[in-house]
Amino acid sequence: MSQEISPATCPTANGIPMLGLGTWQNTDPDECAESVRTALEMGYRHVDTAQAYENEAEVGAGLARADVDREDVFLATKIWISNLAHDDVLETARESLDRLGVDYFDLLYVHWPARTYEPEETLSAFSKLYDEGLIRNVGVSNFLPEQLEEAIDVCDAPILANQVELHPMLPQPDLREACERHDVEVVAYSPLARGAVFDRPEIQAIADKHDASEAQVSLAWLREKGVTAIPKATGEAHIRDNWESLAVELDEADIDAIDAIEETNREVDPGFAPWN
Repeated sequence: MSQEISPATCPTANGIPMLGLGTWQNTDPDECAESVRTALEMGYRHVDTAQAYENEAEVGAGLARADVDREDVFLATKIWISNLAHDDVLETARESLDRLGVDYFDLLYVHWPARTYEPEETLSAFSKLYDEGLIRNVGVSNFLPEQLEEAIDVCDAPILANQVELHPMLPQPDLREACERHDVEVVAYSPLARGAVFDRPEIQAIADKHDASEAQVSLAWLREKGVTAIPKATGEAHIRDNWESLAVELDEADIDAIDAIEETNREVDPGFAPWN
């Protein structure tokens, strides 16, 4: 399956394009910039990076190269756990803006509720950036339901999204329910479980049925769950394969088969994670 898909066909969730380009571990300067350019000119309108990825400048170079207006791109980055003290948030957010060569972020996340994270101090800085127009939306990442609720309570700006690891082997139903209850969007990183979805016979069978790839099936499943996915891809073929997942329509039997996968596998599990 290879077809041209318009950016307009990508659904949005509270203004977030539901399929984006992840850039974690995309650290080769030329490759990173080129992958961003390729994705944007293919139709992607959501790009995700982070201070910790050490590629904000390269992502910015890709944005500048692409024949797409900045205003049409939903750009997100994250403040690292060493920079979450109030003044450090303000300072390093501006440094991230400079590295990316932009005037504002569409979404700025707290990367993890860890190390220097103090809910009131950290999120008051995010609210200040929001009030100044330097960020359009506040997000959190890797937050458990109780941490999300606390963030909503103490942050003067609304919390738009919680970015977490989520894929067919880590469906996170309780977390998704909590986010839905608070009108917070779920953004999935590692949506292909670092390639583990390719080895699942249930997903392989559905891919054969739809003449699609396992990646496309997994991304279509996430979309059916109302989850925004930001798969990492560097080469044009993988970037296109993920983009063409927008044309895959799963039926109820497909969804049920993926939901029935019993294996649980968390790919990202640092010692400072809130569940440890």
